[in-house]
Amino acid sequence: MLDSVDGTAFNNEQGNRARKLFAAVVLAALDDAIADDKKYGNGPDQIARWARSRDGREVLSCAGIDPNERVVSGLMDFVSKGIRTSVALSREESERRNAATAEAA
Repeated sequence: MLDSVDGTAFNNEQGNRARKLFAAVVLAALDDAIADDKKYGNGPDQIARWARSRDGREVLSCAGIDPNERVVSGLMDFVSKGIRTSVALSREESERRNAATAEAA
């Protein structure tokens, strides 16, 4: 019985690692679209085209993200803001956003 529990835990851990890997691919696609937006002005269109493609839907699903139109519009909004994913995920950016929200309220 202990072997079965160890096997299940191992499989769950492998699944989590795979999900994180695919999430990193999504973040890289966002960064590429932001770079395209700054260079050519078509970043939101690029990320929407990718997210609606077969490969994009597969990557989003493997990352644990439901590939629906609400997600696509959210990705487009994120790209249009032009904030790189590494900056957006940083603690400083989060604190700055929270302070701006508190000031507005």
